[in-house]
Amino acid sequence: MKSKKIAPWELLQKKMTWEQLKQIHGKKVLDFGSGNGVTASHFAIDNEVVAVEPDENMLQNRCTENNYVQIKGSVKALENFEDESFDAILCHNVFEYVRDRTEIVKEFSRILRPKGYLSVIKHNRAGRVMQMAVLLNDFEHANELLEGKNGQSQKFGTIHYYEDQELLSWFHDFKLEKVLGMRTFWDLQQNQEVQKDTAWQEQMLKMELRVSELKEYKAIAFFHHVILSKES
Repeated sequence: MKSKKIAPWELLQKKMTWEQLKQIHGKKVLDFGSGNGVTASHFAIDNEVVAVEPDENMLQNRCTENNYVQIKGSVKALENFEDESFDAILCHNVFEYVRDRTEIVKEFSRILRPKGYLSVIKHNRAGRVMQMAVLLNDFEHANELLEGKNGQSQKFGTIHYYEDQELLSWFHDFKLEKVLGMRTFWDLQQNQEVQKDTAWQEQMLKMELRVSELKEYKAIAFFHHVILSKES
């Protein structure tokens, strides 16, 4: 993977994701909302990967270091897959930005094999409040988030927050395997230069992984990684 293609903070998040999903080998994997293709390419090292992404700009600059099938499309593209086609589905930073959640959930449930994994990475509201108050000094938005209002992403638009447990209410035939924290400390470091140091990055990655399963730190992580499995 060519790390120079992505920012250091994004590289950390992806490395954490890959470590948390290291059990996926020799599988058929769907990366839905594949973005720049870095994660799809990583899992294509030893898996059969299909990636779906609607953004033309993302596709033009996607990572192609390893071979995977790239499809331009969104939820309608899922209809072309046969029942129980995939062993794992990755859906990272997608549900916050879409309004057709019900249709996506229906298709995921149909095309994932029994005992298959669904990996969802999502914003954590408490972590976002910390970002607004500590990093950006945006107390107005921090208070709005505390009141339950939605956020905004400069690149992707409105962030429609949802809680981890809501996923179980959407996916009735799934069970929760684990919830992991992601980016608890990284973004609180305001020294931009030190973040470019590879030795610092490795130490931070070890620290982030160490606290990712501790509830005190998960509560304030910027993102949550929710892993579900489809029941037989």
